[in-house]
This record gives sequence, structure tokens and C-alpha cells, in this order.
Amino acid sequence: MIQACVIGWPIKHSRSPLIHGHWLQRYGIAGSYVQEAVRPEDVAGFLGSLRQRGLAGCNVTIPHKEAAYAAAEVRHAAARAVGAANTLWFEDGRLVAENSDSFGFLAHLRASVPGFDVRGKAVAVLGAGGGARGIIFAFLDAGAAEVRVFNRTRERADAVARHFGPRVKPHDWEARSDRAREASVLVNATSLGMEGGEPLTMDLSALSADCVVVDIVYVPLETPLLRAARARGLAAVDGLGMLLHQAVPGFAKWFGVVPEVTNELHALVVADIEGR
Repeated sequence: MIQACVIGWPIKHSRSPLIHGHWLQRYGIAGSYVQEAVRPEDVAGFLGSLRQRGLAGCNVTIPHKEAAYAAAEVRHAAARAVGAANTLWFEDGRLVAENSDSFGFLAHLRASVPGFDVRGKAVAVLGAGGGARGIIFAFLDAGAAEVRVFNRTRERADAVARHFGPRVKPHDWEARSDRAREASVLVNATSLGMEGGEPLTMDLSALSADCVVVDIVYVPLETPLLRAARARGLAAVDGLGMLLHQAVPGFAKWFGVVPEVTNELHALVVADIEGR
């Protein structure tokens, strides 16, 4: 039986077992996917013993993504760009690291907005953390002409621009409404707007009529940013699909089937989020 898991500290919040368990059942695969609570001081040892534990690999969540990147012998481009990994598997006897957030983000965006193409266009990203870096890499890899980064701490936006090069332009947080006006996509890659947290306030009136607004926050499913975008008649894309699509590469590597993100899976996770 093929076994995989997700590790983190804490880990009870993870919905990965729900997603992968659904796919295992749907495709009739004799496998298992479980949560493993791993303390930060124990993560190097755990990752070094994946094979001995009978695991084909694992997903990795906070705070272990940098440790997972460091533990790998092979690092794919997205993981290198972000400096962190959320998916590990074995290939030719070596531990491979990937950051599938980039894949998940673009896959969900393209599924939500058919025909979407960022090539040659400017995009705007709010945030400069690990999630934002994965999204910036996705845009650059897809051919965006310019990625404008806005962060509450300007120094972090500057650091991201230095890391990615001249197509990434850092801006002050206060300039986000004005400097995003020509963007084809606006992405909130911060935790602002998350249930119980600080709201994201932004004037969307200057955005072009064909701008797509994306929020990677998925609790609540409709954030204030997405509500404001829809009120303006803009295409609005929630963060849940990114969570579902980013799980695809790992499942394919571990269990040998490329799973489909379906309405049934979406409804299953929505029901879990809403406590139904």
C-alpha cells in the first residue's frame, strides 16, 4: 500500500487528508494519506527517515517548508524561486522538492477565467511572503511583462524585487490602489481579510473593467475584497481552488494518477470549512 502524509506544527487545521482521501476513494487506490504533527526540532530527522517510515513522500505546511527545501537533493524551479517546498517525493532514489503553489495558483486562475493569458501584461501582487513569491514566480514563468509588488513593509517588497529581477517592481503599500490601475490581475497574497483577522481595505474604482481580482484567502470563501470586486462587475477568483489544484502534483507523484479537481471535491471542502 502506498503511503503519504502532510507534516506541520500544528497540523490539525490541514484539509489535505480530506482532499487526498477523496481522490484515493474516487480512483480506487489502495493507499493512505494522514496528518503527522512534527515539532520544528524534529523535522530534519523526520524528513531524513521518510523512506524508512514507508512513505512515498509528503506535503509540508507551516513552519516546515524551508526545512523541506533544505532536506531535498533535487529542487525544482518553483521551489528554488521561493526558497521553500510544500511537496516532496522520491525520484531515482533521491528526495525531490517542489513548491506546487505556483502550479495551483495558475491552474485555478485559468480554470476560473477561461482564455486567461498574462503574457505581455502587468499584474499586481499584494504581499511579499512565501505565498506571494510562489505567485510571482508563476506570473513570470507565464510571461507577464511586469509584476508590481506592494507590501506593508517596503523593505520586503524591495527584497523580492532583487530576488526575481527587473520585471518585478516594488511599491509602497499606500500606492496599491493607484499603481494597480493598469494591472490585468490583482492578487491578495496576504492574510488580510482572513476570518477573525484584520480586513484588507483597497479602492478598486481605478481598476480596468477587465481586471481579474484574486484572493488566496479562502476562509471566508467570499472575502471583502472579492465582494467589492463583484460589486464592480469584475471577475473574482477565490483561494479555495488554489488549495485544491496545488494538491494535484503530489498525488500524481505518489499514487501514479493525475487527479481531477471536480465540483464534488470543491463542495466537500466547502462543507468542511462551513462545518456542515
